[in-house]
Amino acid sequence: MPVASTTTPASTLGVVIVNYNTLDLTVNCVASLLHHGVAAAADIVVVDNASPDGSGARLQAALPEGVRVLLSTRNGGFGAGVNLGVEASTTDLVLVLNPDTYFKRNDVDTIRRLFDEQARLGVAGLRLINPDGSLQYSARRFYSLPDILARRTLLGRWGPMRARIDSHLLKREWSTEPFEADWVMGTGFVVRASAFRQIGCMDEGYFLYFEEVDLCARMWVNGWQVLAVPSVELVHEHQRHSAAGIWSKSGKTHLRSMVRFFAKFGVPWVTRPSRGGLARSYARWRAEPSKPALGQQPGN
Repeated sequence: MPVASTTTPASTLGVVIVNYNTLDLTVNCVASLLHHGVAAAADIVVVDNASPDGSGARLQAALPEGVRVLLSTRNGGFGAGVNLGVEASTTDLVLVLNPDTYFKRNDVDTIRRLFDEQARLGVAGLRLINPDGSLQYSARRFYSLPDILARRTLLGRWGPMRARIDSHLLKREWSTEPFEADWVMGTGFVVRASAFRQIGCMDEGYFLYFEEVDLCARMWVNGWQVLAVPSVELVHEHQRHSAAGIWSKSGKTHLRSMVRFFAKFGVPWVTRPSRGGLARSYARWRAEPSKPALGQQPGN
């Protein structure tokens, strides 16, 4: 059995958390980071997306000394909040977290070493688990339309479509070793700050949903690698608002984000897109004179 390396990783790690009406969850998330030594207080940035409940100002008093709180003047969406946080960070790597997450132990040096060893690693996803320890399958393949039908309709109960869902969720890959994924969930991932800035940060044209799919697609298009790291666990108190129904507010937001992603990277009518196909579609999208700029809300 190989012996785990005890060498201190060279890469520095900071944390960005985007708060929106989630004061208690954000405070608990930061507390777990400090309790387990995941990051120093000075390397933690909390971005408040203009929370209408006033939790941004209250966070400044509630969080430990040294944690930085940035008060955005507008709610530009999750991606906009992440961009503000990474812009304020000075570390080599940034751990992006949802407020409704916490650590039970500190294994993040495993990821820091991976980034030290693999110069083209751009994004590494964590193993997201429910509070009861069950897996959330946070690494995925890119969507095709049959994948979406399988996940969003009763067709998913049919055997062949059930197998397609399992393939989309990369269920066979979750052992102990890192593995390549097309994309990883934005709930908890580590990004190389230089790669993040080189590809243009998160596209703020997505208010919510698909921004992490887009980020990972652009990582692959620009020659960066995306991995999932099963040995590093993060507890996620998961609430899947996007499954509330297509005509709900969150369902409509999810649909708009999906349309934007397909406009940029092509519509995969039958099979999942290849990375070469993504690159060609993205190049065409970038050449369109009427498209919104990367990082710009449609209509702005």
